[in-house]
Amino acid sequence: MPDPTANLARTLKPKTIVVVGDKRANGYMWLRNNAEFTGDLYSVQVDPTEIPAIEEMGVKNFTSLADVPGEIDYVLCAVPRQIAPRIIADCAARGAAGVSLFTSGFAETGEEEGSALQAEIGNIAREAGLALIGPNCMGLYNAKLGVRQSGEQLTGAAGPVGFISQSGTHAINFSLTGAAQGVRISTSVSCGNAEVLDVPDYLDYLTDDADTSVIAMYVEGTKNGRRLVESLQRAAAKKPVVVWKGGVTEAGARATQSHTGSLATSNHVWDAVVRQAGAITTESLDDTVDALKALLLCKPTTGAGMGLLAMTGGQSVVITDAFVRAGLDVPLLTEASYKELASFFNIIGGSYRNPLDIGGTIGFGGQQEQLQRLLDILDADDNIDALAIELASGFMARRWQADPSSLDSLLDQLVAQRDRSAKPLVTILHPGHVEEIAAQARARVVERGLPVFHSFERAAAALSKAVAYWRSRDAASAT
Repeated sequence: MPDPTANLARTLKPKTIVVVGDKRANGYMWLRNNAEFTGDLYSVQVDPTEIPAIEEMGVKNFTSLADVPGEIDYVLCAVPRQIAPRIIADCAARGAAGVSLFTSGFAETGEEEGSALQAEIGNIAREAGLALIGPNCMGLYNAKLGVRQSGEQLTGAAGPVGFISQSGTHAINFSLTGAAQGVRISTSVSCGNAEVLDVPDYLDYLTDDADTSVIAMYVEGTKNGRRLVESLQRAAAKKPVVVWKGGVTEAGARATQSHTGSLATSNHVWDAVVRQAGAITTESLDDTVDALKALLLCKPTTGAGMGLLAMTGGQSVVITDAFVRAGLDVPLLTEASYKELASFFNIIGGSYRNPLDIGGTIGFGGQQEQLQRLLDILDADDNIDALAIELASGFMARRWQADPSSLDSLLDQLVAQRDRSAKPLVTILHPGHVEEIAAQARARVVERGLPVFHSFERAAAALSKAVAYWRSRDAASAT
């Protein structure tokens, strides 16, 4: 029997896409989603009332898949479930490389008819070596090629993150939320019920994909646990892998069964398996994006000593608690550092033991000379392995709004610090009471390629996960 994975590369990087069954009722969603595709885009639609609108979009329509010219790399199928087996058979007969089936109502329903239809389309695809994605999925996202799961997704420049998701919503939300925070995608696959190709197949592909340097995934379950573990181990040995598991509670496991028909796994067992494989576990979309920010945008360190800079006394206390609770250290500085700090630090309303309460010293204006002295001291301190600085939106937002150059000067300084130092640097910009201004400022930080987090806790959790990964990677390479 042919191997469907042999056609996976053609499917994920297509030169020709055919959309089957798109209709006015859904706004010609799939044709519009892929309107920016860089290759050849065709439609197959037999309803004569639909064809004029399709061709008005500049898309050539055919009434049969057999009539589409040239090789077909990727078919997007949006037809009723009863028709799906016939369309999959047409794809197989036509020699298409792969097909994603948007249609739902299969094994995830628990109904006999849905399960039988899924088994039927699976058998057709396997016998033909057809790379079947789904059913019950949103298919592919390849920004570079303009292949999209949603019309909101960015096209053009791709990122380094490969994403596998058993949820179409999470696939789309991850791409949009991630891009807004500096985490861009190379290839994303929404695999749904995974009848033919399962999570390990996509994981194996991304492991060998030169355009992907980090892999993340949302997983509810798998049909072959042993194979997933083997693929995870192989992937994690080559590049960071971040795994967000859904269905970790009893109620969540029930929801998993009705969502994709996957078999859930005990949360304790799952965590142990993922960690043993050398991958990173996360618990939410935000947690996943945050971990990726730390892995992609921070220089690696295996040390846990944090140098913390907060704007006020209260914030210096809670930033310390956040990083210590996450498993990192906030050590005292060396005597040499304290001697230098004592020569200029404003102790009225401030403290410099670590964390550094810096508002009084830099005057809540981010005076570059004083801030640079603080950064240099922490960078040179042997007890410090990484730096975290609060960008105080509560105090600074109105100033940034009135004088955008003040934020630009601060970011220039932090970018220069990141570039010349071997120690990772993270920034924190809380939402606060002026979130509109804070959000604009956060976007400016992202543009500079700096990792910015919405809270002390999120920054600490992300950096802690990254440090643990860097330690395990170095330990593995040493053996």
